[in-house]
Amino acid sequence: MDNKITTYSINHSKTTPHNGYHWDGKARSFFEGWYFRLTLPEIEQTFAFMYSLADPLGGESNSGGAAQILGIDEQYLCRTFPDVNQFWATKDNLGLGHWGKTDLQIKPQFLSPTKFNTHIQQGYQVNATLNQGSIYNPSNNNYCRWQYNIKPIYGWGNPQRPQKATAGWLSYLPIFEPGWQILMAHGLATGWIDWQGKLYQFTHAPAYSEKNWGCSFPQKWFWINCNSFTNKPDLALTAGGGIRKVLWWQEEVGLICLHYRGQFYEFAPWNSQVSWHIQPWGEWQMKAVDRDFEVSLTGTTNLPGTYVRTPTAKGLVFNCRDTTRGKLELELRSRSDTGTRSRLGKIILQANSWVAGLEVGGVPWNEPWIVYN
Repeated sequence: MDNKITTYSINHSKTTPHNGYHWDGKARSFFEGWYFRLTLPEIEQTFAFMYSLADPLGGESNSGGAAQILGIDEQYLCRTFPDVNQFWATKDNLGLGHWGKTDLQIKPQFLSPTKFNTHIQQGYQVNATLNQGSIYNPSNNNYCRWQYNIKPIYGWGNPQRPQKATAGWLSYLPIFEPGWQILMAHGLATGWIDWQGKLYQFTHAPAYSEKNWGCSFPQKWFWINCNSFTNKPDLALTAGGGIRKVLWWQEEVGLICLHYRGQFYEFAPWNSQVSWHIQPWGEWQMKAVDRDFEVSLTGTTNLPGTYVRTPTAKGLVFNCRDTTRGKLELELRSRSDTGTRSRLGKIILQANSWVAGLEVGGVPWNEPWIVYN
């Protein structure tokens, strides 16, 4: 495959907070996870790459890293990397990797794409403009190799202003568990993926990335994501809710945020009323209202979804159910001049997609999760 694909320089104006590695070098019960999504609208498929590291000090049964992939038709591929000393990450910007099988005898570090392909038979490396790797499952001979470059379009916030922390300014303090940050709400990817012998090549495909970190995952959560809408190439949405730890108590929080035509619409606990009605599987409904706008989302799927692993006190376990081929309908309206919730203004945006990411996770979902604000 041609390694001379388009490369992009890092646009620091789109760099978000919390993009560097968070481990303090001491805490043992710590995890950090990264999620990179690539959508191929022409065939209504997605590749989702999930990288994680737990107990970085090593020596524990749960210590080590993993690379998980949701690929074509939501097929699942996973490879673990138990040696924490073969992981590397940068503190001040987005950059990480984990080496498995290699003939190199040097400290793990970022490599040129050509050198990586030559010397790293198992592993991955990623930064703000590159995602590259190779993993193989010896039990069934399934494998994936990938290399693509990314041009960031939207970080998180108004593109003309400094980028924002997804969980607000309090996320700079060690009071929330876990931390959560959207790294890139929307970008354009160019490159290739070899998925079990079939080569997928793409130019300017929608790309997305986020991360989380801390000592505990949410007790319960849901998530909605899409940056590939019908006839709306500039629209990117991420929404979700969860039960998170705040010091010595827990709270239910949710947000809906979208980027569209150079604007950032943020509906979060500190500025909006956010409500949701989430079924155990199959339907996600959210609404939010602030002083100027009202937004509503409906996500649905008839697919069974695929379970992926998330970090827990017992290591990586299958407690997260995903589809990358959900149906999503979105409507954004202005508020009326009277400011009453019952009076809706003009429609600013209506959009739909058949390649939305829809997810539920955490404790067993035995009944709908309903929160009205």
